[in-house]
Amino acid sequence: MEYRRLGRYGIRVSEVSLGGWLTHGRSLDQDATTRVVRRAFELGITTFDTADAYNRGEAERALAKAIDGLRREDLVLATKCYFPMSDNPNDRGLSRKHIFESVHASLRRLNTDYIDLFQFHRFDSESPLDETIRAIDDLVRQGKVLYWGVSEWQASQIAEAVGICRDLNANPPASNQPNYSMLHRWIEADVMPTCARLGLGLVVFSPLAQGILTGKYLPGHEPPAGSRGADPSSNMWMGMLKDQALLKRVQNLKAFAQEHGCTLAQFALAWILRRPEVSSVIVGATRPEQVEENAQASGLRFPAEVFQEAERILTGGE
Repeated sequence: MEYRRLGRYGIRVSEVSLGGWLTHGRSLDQDATTRVVRRAFELGITTFDTADAYNRGEAERALAKAIDGLRREDLVLATKCYFPMSDNPNDRGLSRKHIFESVHASLRRLNTDYIDLFQFHRFDSESPLDETIRAIDDLVRQGKVLYWGVSEWQASQIAEAVGICRDLNANPPASNQPNYSMLHRWIEADVMPTCARLGLGLVVFSPLAQGILTGKYLPGHEPPAGSRGADPSSNMWMGMLKDQALLKRVQNLKAFAQEHGCTLAQFALAWILRRPEVSSVIVGATRPEQVEENAQASGLRFPAEVFQEAERILTGGE
């Protein structure tokens, strides 16, 4: 496993991180979660991503049990707040009250004294940005949060936040967690250069496009049993499964990746990691074998022309 700085900051994260959005405390029991997390750690994955909203705190609790006994200093724990945690009107958003209470609740669920990276899951248009920044800066100064970041914020929102931090002499955001993959590239136009200019590292989620870029979804076939695509509670964002032409091109890309000595998933992760703006890619897993495959993407390098040909294959020559 190779490691990268989180943007311009000194902390280093593993090039491949393990997330638990649809697995920890939800589709996996605790024993399976622990096996996956421990195997990831054995492979050098030190960065673990979760959120309070993932199964209403159960993902954080499951991760805490899985890492119990590991040396805290060897881990980079990342969690988030924003989405509602109850029907309480204050139990959501990015107000000072909710941020303060969310951090302390996550500390309890994760059974830790501090959070390495605390991220704002979405932008909150109802909370003044200076209130949000003062609240997280206070928690950083208290030592309960080491670094803070955002997720799915627009470039203008990120730039405004950094500007306010400078005006307030507050700790600025260190990271942005966007959706980014070979099939979802909108951040390249504005968000990616803004983060690079302001020193934020990108910690990418859905790098395999909800599993489309594993190549397991075949054109003209139903999703494999047990896959995310076959689960109505998890596949609501997988509209690409209906694009038969795209699935055919993905199969062509899968063959191309195999010709270059790796799986399609490994190639798709390496395509993202080719960008210096990216600090880490977050993968999910239900089995240790999946983690083993994805971890091998770290350090995988190809010439630029190979990636260019892959993009041509995926777009059908456009």
